[in-house]
Parts: sequence; structure tokens; C-alpha cells
Amino acid sequence: MKIVVATHNEGKLPEIRTIIVEELGEAARHVELVSAGSMNLPDPVETGVTFEENALLKARDVARRTGLPALADDSGLIVDVLGAAPGILSARWSGVHGDDEANIDLLLAQIADIPDAKRGARFCCDAALVVPEQCVERRADGSVPQAQETTKLGEMHGVIIRARRGSNGFGYDPIFVPNDQPGRLNDDGEKLTSAEMTAEEKNAISHRHKAFVALAPAVRQLIG
Repeated sequence: MKIVVATHNEGKLPEIRTIIVEELGEAARHVELVSAGSMNLPDPVETGVTFEENALLKARDVARRTGLPALADDSGLIVDVLGAAPGILSARWSGVHGDDEANIDLLLAQIADIPDAKRGARFCCDAALVVPEQCVERRADGSVPQAQETTKLGEMHGVIIRARRGSNGFGYDPIFVPNDQPGRLNDDGEKLTSAEMTAEEKNAISHRHKAFVALAPAVRQLIG
């Protein structure tokens, strides 16, 4: 079964595909993942006010345009002392979408006076699977079913440090130290930031990984 991942970032597909294989085993051979970008689909405007709303918005748009099941996710950083912020505005916290350096500078300035013990934060990801009604089996009474929607939340807890460390990853990775660590320290004997981890180390504990692992049973049910 072909499932469209609502993204123009081809780098997401291998990570999601790996999760599907790990969770579904032999059944994963029945799943073909393709990106919305490879199908020249437009990016929908993200008008939701929560990660879940935006993930569903993207998956619904792709399912409607293609008539195929769609996967999507939306994620961001929540800093405890800032309430729900930056949240859904994480990628454009400084006012310019995707300016990682400016976003980090602004966030560090905003919590500069917060003591280390109070700098808790978490990355959140909501993953969504939307199955359009034409892909859902008819009920025993012959009635046409509604589209099916499933969402799952994944979180990665940690702390915000005061200066950047590491050159891997993206976004806020250089200032975020996850609670879950890969069992090694950096050269200075400190816990690793997400940006000091390898892609494999980070993916194994990431919020996105946890969300898609939780969503895998819905994919299994879809393919039968």
C-alpha cells in the first residue's frame, strides 16, 4: 500500500521507513512510503494552534489531494518557564521562519536569568495518520465509512543550556541536552546535546521516533 508522507523533506522518509520496518517486521514490505514533495504537492498553510491540529491539517490535505493514506507530523520545543512557548512557533520564534541561529539567540536571551535547575524543556511531536474514506473497507451493512484519523504524541525531555555545543542536527539541538543519553560523554565529560549526538543516537530517543512508534499499530491495521 502506498502511503504519502506530508513533507518536502526527503530526509524524513528513511527515519519513518526504519520505524515502520522495526515495528511491523515482515508486514512492512507491503508499505511504500512516498513524499508529498515527490508528487509535487503544495505545502498547506499551517493554521492550527496545536501540534496535533497542524499534523492533522497536513495529513488531511494530502489525503484529500491524492486519495491515499497520509502521514504527517508537527513538532516544536516547549520551555517550562515560557509556558507553551515557543511551541508551534518554534521554527519562526525570532520572526523569520527557519533562522535557527536567530531563534536560539532570542530564546537564550529570554531565559538568561533563569537558574540552571529551572531550565527544563521538552521537544514534542504529534504524528497523524489520515485514511480517506475510499481507502476504508465498507462496513458489513454496506454503509460507507468515514475517513479514519489517528494521532499520537511523542516527547523528548531535557534542559536548555547557556551556550551552543555540537554541529549536528538542526533547530535548537545545540542548546538542548536530552535526559535520555546514549551512554557516552563529550570530550569535556559532559552530557551530550542533541547536536553532539549522531543521527542514530538522536533518532533512537527523539520525540518524532516515539510518536511514529506509537502510530505504527494504526499503520499495521491499515495494511491488514
